[in-house]
Amino acid sequence: MTNPLRCLGEMLATFVGRALGGAFFLLGKARGRKALHSRGEVVEGLIGRAGAVGWTGVPWLDDAGANHVAVRLSRSLGLPAPRPDILGMALRIPTQPGQFGDVLLATTGTGLLGRYVLLPTRRHGLRAYTSLFPHKTLAGPLLLAAIPTAGSPRQYELAYARPTGPWRPFGTLEVTQTTYRGHDLDLPFDPVLNVVPGLETYHWAAQLRRFSYAASRRAREHGTGQPTSQ
Repeated sequence: MTNPLRCLGEMLATFVGRALGGAFFLLGKARGRKALHSRGEVVEGLIGRAGAVGWTGVPWLDDAGANHVAVRLSRSLGLPAPRPDILGMALRIPTQPGQFGDVLLATTGTGLLGRYVLLPTRRHGLRAYTSLFPHKTLAGPLLLAAIPTAGSPRQYELAYARPTGPWRPFGTLEVTQTTYRGHDLDLPFDPVLNVVPGLETYHWAAQLRRFSYAASRRAREHGTGQPTSQ
């Protein structure tokens, strides 16, 4: 029998997602562009993975290796710098030849409660980015984080944690200088559709994201008259 609390939670997530979607559509329509993460730049990054401390069931976390990734650094509400904004970091990670998975992170705290609170900051590299919502894995719910390292605004420690557990490092991300720097490419980041194997999205989290992002895209299409992938 279906857990009634689970059903209630999914219904609530759908209701909140639809409400946020309506708000983001109106905001995007007024601006004539996406309501969320409309300002940003795409750069290249190099991820070096030493492997997780302890088993997670996610090969990308458990196994050592390296990935050349696309990194989109964005401002969530699109406020012009240097005004504080909730900043985003999106990673496009190759998984198989011709295939990839997406990971979305945003500026939050790192404490037991702070990791679930979006926090504004003035520029990238000053505050930690986390997934905010846990991913569904064989080892249970896991959060991901990219934490700036001291002395280098372009290098981050990659870590994972259980919802109330300590952060455990598994690798590093170095943002590299490329010809893309200063340019924003139209890449359709979507962790629900583009899954890193083993890092699934809980249904309630997918519902919260689905309506918000779809409404933001519709607002941009309405403003430009052209379809968009994100």
